[in-house]
Amino acid sequence: MEPVIELKGITKQFPAVLANDHIDMSIRKKEVFAIVGENGAGKTTLMNIIYGLYQPDSGKILIRGKETRINGPHQAIAEGIGMVHQHFMLVPVLTVAENIVLGIEPTKAGLVMDMDRARKEVAEFSQKYGMPIDPDARVEYLPVGMQQRVEIIKALFRGAEILILDEPTAVLTPLEREGLFLTINALIEQGKTVIFISHKLNEVMAIADRIAVLRGGRVMGVVDSKETSEAQLARMMVGRDVVLDIAKNPQKLGELVLEVQDLRAKNERGLDAVKGISFHLRRGEILGIAGVEGNGQTELIRVLTGMAKAESGKVLVNRKEMTGATVKSLRRAGIAHIPQDRLRTGLILPFNISENIVLGMHAEPPFARGIVQQRAEVNRFAKEKEDEFDVRPRDITVKAKSLSGGNQQKVIIAREVSSGPEVMIAAQPTRGLDIGATEFVHRKLLEERDKGKAVLLQSLELEEILSLSDRVMVMYGGEIVGCFETKTTNEDELAHYMLGLKRQEHVKA
Repeated sequence: MEPVIELKGITKQFPAVLANDHIDMSIRKKEVFAIVGENGAGKTTLMNIIYGLYQPDSGKILIRGKETRINGPHQAIAEGIGMVHQHFMLVPVLTVAENIVLGIEPTKAGLVMDMDRARKEVAEFSQKYGMPIDPDARVEYLPVGMQQRVEIIKALFRGAEILILDEPTAVLTPLEREGLFLTINALIEQGKTVIFISHKLNEVMAIADRIAVLRGGRVMGVVDSKETSEAQLARMMVGRDVVLDIAKNPQKLGELVLEVQDLRAKNERGLDAVKGISFHLRRGEILGIAGVEGNGQTELIRVLTGMAKAESGKVLVNRKEMTGATVKSLRRAGIAHIPQDRLRTGLILPFNISENIVLGMHAEPPFARGIVQQRAEVNRFAKEKEDEFDVRPRDITVKAKSLSGGNQQKVIIAREVSSGPEVMIAAQPTRGLDIGATEFVHRKLLEERDKGKAVLLQSLELEEILSLSDRVMVMYGGEIVGCFETKTTNEDELAHYMLGLKRQEHVKA
């Protein structure tokens, strides 16, 4: 079959990085073409070139056999290329119909926007592609899966024949992901082409016809999904064998270390976010928190780490009440925290590696004597941890803002593990990380568990929750609606609780 897009020798150089290095690629009509690779492999740069956001330094783009210079998104759209970004580009306060026709609004007599016509066209269009949606629904009230549907319809409404999906399952539940896959298959049946960017190998194996692997800005190979495996793809991505399923050692449960009793808390808008939840955590176990984003998990962790105050209830660490304690007091009590936003709350970006790696310990011996910091001791410790946690580059003077996402996360983990915690609270610890960095984080969390530490793991990735946790509790609407032993549950069961379709009575977590 004739290709709809051909890339020939595409090269893009940034000041310190060769992002794309003579990339050749051919994408056919009516196929799902996946592109995988570690962070920094060049996937996003390449897609931005196809969509006209960047111009290549050299090389050619052929659209349906004709050499084309794509000078911007408007020209990409004119060529039939649409892109759904990982972070949706919708206006929350507008309706579905208003978002979809934004910029190409139908009018009456060429003067006044014809909303009745817009609603009718959007309703008919969504039905045509098997993605029914209420054109009058306000986008801000839609679940993320439906917001993504709006983005796809918006691209198709503008005539997209080639659809780029950038990390499309990053914030979806398993049921929403299955819905997306059905949508993709329907689009292929109708003659569309889908370019699927992801780091989730199980997903690309399930949905893609062919898979291109990028590493260091180069194409390492293009393979048929039926003739490869996740292990082979991982090896091509990283350049070494990667353990995709890390075996857990038999559990050795210890004494109770964290208790939460009838905890209530509000979110930043003053609305009830945590609604009377109770659970416990013992040494030697990982307790997972599953749930669609926005169901109280963030507020719960902010209270447990001293970043927000509870409205009522109790938090006990080693049977000592710590409700309302400061971040400093909780750290001294043994609470360590890997935050979900490493840039805003995990690191001080202008500080270098050594300064970040001792944060929270910097004013105490051996790193300080009185108000005088012991720079030599800080540097010795930082170099030791840089080697132990494989932080790259091996230069403790490098600013945190210059590190890749994976290495920024390694700095945070090195600091938190080295603080000697009783409880490790890890919030989305692998968000945005590639497969190699994810493997590293998983190993470290399991090592902490096996050392007799208690780990509270909050993640949007059900595969991660089930792989690492001993127990998992599901949060929905600020409440715990179910608690399970991971060895006796599965993604489908958890997804029903995450969406509020099921709940247990008198949950004890």
